[in-house]
Amino acid sequence: MSFTSAVPAPGWAATQGRILAIAWPVMLSNITVPLLGLVDSAILGHLPDAAYLGAVSIGAQLFTLLCWSFGFLRMGTTALTARSCSAAEQTGVLGHAFWLALPLSAIIGCAGWLLLPQVIPWMGATQAVSDGAQLYLSIRVISVPAVFAQYALLGWFIGRGQTRVPLIIMTITNLANGGLDALFVYGMDMTTDGVALGSVIADYLGLATGLWFVWRLQANVETPADQHNLIHTVLQRWHRRPSWQQLQPMIRINRQLFVRTLTLLLVFAFFNAQGARQGELILAANSLMITLLLLISNALDGIAHAAESLTGQALAQTGQTAHQRRSRDAIERLSVNVQRIIIITGVNSLTLAILLSLIFTAAGNWLWPLFTNNPALLPLLDEYQIWLIGLPLVGFWSYWLDGLCIGAGAASTMRNAMLTAALLVFMPLWWLTSELGNTGLWLSFYAFLLARAVFVMRFTRQLYCEPVSFAPEH
Repeated sequence: MSFTSAVPAPGWAATQGRILAIAWPVMLSNITVPLLGLVDSAILGHLPDAAYLGAVSIGAQLFTLLCWSFGFLRMGTTALTARSCSAAEQTGVLGHAFWLALPLSAIIGCAGWLLLPQVIPWMGATQAVSDGAQLYLSIRVISVPAVFAQYALLGWFIGRGQTRVPLIIMTITNLANGGLDALFVYGMDMTTDGVALGSVIADYLGLATGLWFVWRLQANVETPADQHNLIHTVLQRWHRRPSWQQLQPMIRINRQLFVRTLTLLLVFAFFNAQGARQGELILAANSLMITLLLLISNALDGIAHAAESLTGQALAQTGQTAHQRRSRDAIERLSVNVQRIIIITGVNSLTLAILLSLIFTAAGNWLWPLFTNNPALLPLLDEYQIWLIGLPLVGFWSYWLDGLCIGAGAASTMRNAMLTAALLVFMPLWWLTSELGNTGLWLSFYAFLLARAVFVMRFTRQLYCEPVSFAPEH
């Protein structure tokens, strides 16, 4: 990618091409994640006891709460990488991300191993489900360091616009995970422990794949001596560790993203807990619906990631031009580029959301039997399918606008919108509709998704009208 301000702003067709070039690998790689969840659900859903599916649902939700609370490592790395003006700056961002991820993973992994078993009873599930969830988590926490390091790697490659690398990493990880799960459950008569063990092995395989790509990239730009040091001389890398002051930009943006991500995951955990309190069948039905929601969100995130990368790069060019040339015409041309990115990514997100809703509508009655043959669960899934059909149209706004926020470095805007939507919309509406049971729970969740988008609209207008005000300083 180019870092010079002399590069002219691309037109509408060129911008659309750049968006698709970044988005399609991200879509494919992201879709593999919930597809793996669907594979796990299908494997466990065909076992005679629904408690296994509920156990993995709760265990995976708590593991997600543990790790995705630190998903800011991905988003923060993407934002700082995209807004960097040189390859050296981008390399520094990755190094800082690793130096932040490694000690965090050690601390959080130990904390999770000690504390998560104490949290499981709060979910209100049956004893069989709780025991299975505890077994799952006792194994799954081993992969925390690999997950945190993967966040940094994925964010770095996305920020650089090299989204085919995350596609390869995630594809290898999730294919290995699905294959190992089937082997352990069907071939070795394991249950929740087999699913957890398969995930751990696959996570470290994915990390090794990502590090290999970084080594290949570094080998192309460094001298043979440096390449030798990269592979063999760990102490030299230790002496290059960043100071606390150098880590401040990474810590600042990630602190805000941490609050935002933790709030989102607490909403999901609360949603699952309320489903569990209504029985194993409601929990299992909501589990499958949420897994399909992840399929929706990860598909839409392909466009959002393109918005992150291209918005950050365009704003970096705008700021560099303003600093070096102070040319009003050049700044205006690059500002138009930001506006094109906003419009085209929004149209792409809406189009994809409509397509997903049409697919779920056409799926009809053949969708759910793919994931379970439980005769008591299937009618319940048919009853709540209407909520699945509307999810893409309701949810795409917040995913798209989050991408713009990350590209613009507006992490505080994301944090404030998430907190406000959760505390002032989701929780009060859930309390008011609690007598409606699961229907009230889904209604509250819909309102939460819409509120996230509404509370970011003011920022979006400012970004469109005054892009230069979000350009990084140089």
